[in-house]
Amino acid sequence: MTGNDVVLALVVVTALGFDFTNGFHDTGNAMATSIVTGALPPRVAVAVSAVLNLVGAFLSTAVAATIASGLVNSGDVTLTVVMAGLVGSILWNLTTWYLGIPSSSSHALIGGVVGATIAAAGADAVKWQGLVAKVIVPAALSPFIAGSVAALGTVLVYRLTRGVADRPRQHGFRIGQVGSACMVSLAHGTNDAQKTMGVITLALIANGTLQSGASAPTWVITACALAIALGTYIGGWRVIRALGKGLVEIEAPQGMAAESASAAVILSSTDFGYSLSTTHVATGSILGTGVGKKGAVVRWHIAHRMVAAWLITLPASAVVGALAYWVANGIGGTIGVAVIFVVLVAASVAFFVASRRPAVTPENVNAAWTGSVVPTTPRDEVAS
Repeated sequence: MTGNDVVLALVVVTALGFDFTNGFHDTGNAMATSIVTGALPPRVAVAVSAVLNLVGAFLSTAVAATIASGLVNSGDVTLTVVMAGLVGSILWNLTTWYLGIPSSSSHALIGGVVGATIAAAGADAVKWQGLVAKVIVPAALSPFIAGSVAALGTVLVYRLTRGVADRPRQHGFRIGQVGSACMVSLAHGTNDAQKTMGVITLALIANGTLQSGASAPTWVITACALAIALGTYIGGWRVIRALGKGLVEIEAPQGMAAESASAAVILSSTDFGYSLSTTHVATGSILGTGVGKKGAVVRWHIAHRMVAAWLITLPASAVVGALAYWVANGIGGTIGVAVIFVVLVAASVAFFVASRRPAVTPENVNAAWTGSVVPTTPRDEVAS
């Protein structure tokens, strides 16, 4: 293998690693409310979501085209730029996952790539109009649209079923949640899996393997579908707990309204090729159900924390992507790319080890919310 082949291989592996983190970081978008209401057991929920993410990844490539050619000038992108962008996005994903903050994997990826591109070729290499129109504007509007739809849906479902006893109503909507949660998982696959396809396609164009403007090859689509499905199956329990228990105490009718609103908004954006944040949509939908249900408790301080993370995701991942590029480019060649790859692997291992002390698991993900993403253990309660 030549040095360029080694770099390309590292980029593809790292891109699939990002896809894996995207899967477990965003599992909660589809399944948090179903897990909390008991519509699906935790392990069953993530398995179903994984299968549907796999299927959804094959249904559309419009978002992949946006990432591959709609945000930066492909002629100014090198393999080192793509690698640095992926490092920035993965490190931000792992940081927010560890903290239990459902931030946007999509914006982390876009921010990392844009930051590395600016570091390499200057701000003129970024297609700012495309970035604003297809990323920033949808990011700003989508939580409000999804929240409004979910709030209206919540009002309607409670009003239409006000004559039904609580127990059969909860049971009926839990059954309905199975269908709505499946739709969100399918929609997530059609949108989020495409982003990594776009990045790998961008790397192949930068390497000269594909011509500028080429579509994602079949092997890229298949590999990305499998990576995001595997990540989804692992289950990002810290984020699932934050979304399901931290924002609103959700009942089954609210859960179905939230999931239905999320699926509708995500599928609509995929059709237009918008690189939408499914996290923004899911969080907005959950908050909307809290607004729509009379007497529901919404923890706005948790929501404010999440919004703050949303606002800094693009610039923070861009800064890390730029720093990674400067390190790799400063060292130079294959060695420079290998160095930032090794740093990324070491950081990933460190985050995993830290997350196990203590761990959020399928067994304690639904424990009562005590203000922290980490559930209180019996030992903690005795000590307090």
